Amino acid sequence: MHPRMQAAGHRLVTPTCTGLGEREHLANPSIDLETHIQDILNVIRFEDLRDIVLIGHSYGGMVASGVADRARDRIAQLIYLDAFVPKEDRACSTCCRNRNGNGCCNLPNPAMAGVCHRTRRRRIRHQPISNG
Repeated sequence: MHPRMQAAGHRLVTPTCTGLGEREHLANPSIDLETHIQDILNVIRFEDLRDIVLIGHSYGGMVASGVADRARDRIAQLIYLDAFVPKEDRACSTCCRNRNGNGCCNLPNPAMAGVCHRTRRRRIRHQPISNG
């Protein structure tokens, strides 16, 4: 994807959140949605990114929503691609309750804390990048 985006005049940045992918060795119970939002905010800050088209896929929709809320001046467009999208004015912790009455769902992967299975999913159309 990087060569295609570069050929179209764009720079594609694909950061990996703490505790996932090649950063899985950093996984620990304290990692949550806030950690991942901060991961992306730090990339934006340290790379001095501006006029960003931010894409959130799957769980990344929750992350992208938090990032867009805090970096509005840097985000040109926010795209959700088959993503979890928080309802307006509702934190994930308020969208479901587990049996103990605690916010957010109990998930087997601690890096996914903050993801709610009841958050609505929205699909957008994918538009392929032209080769010419």
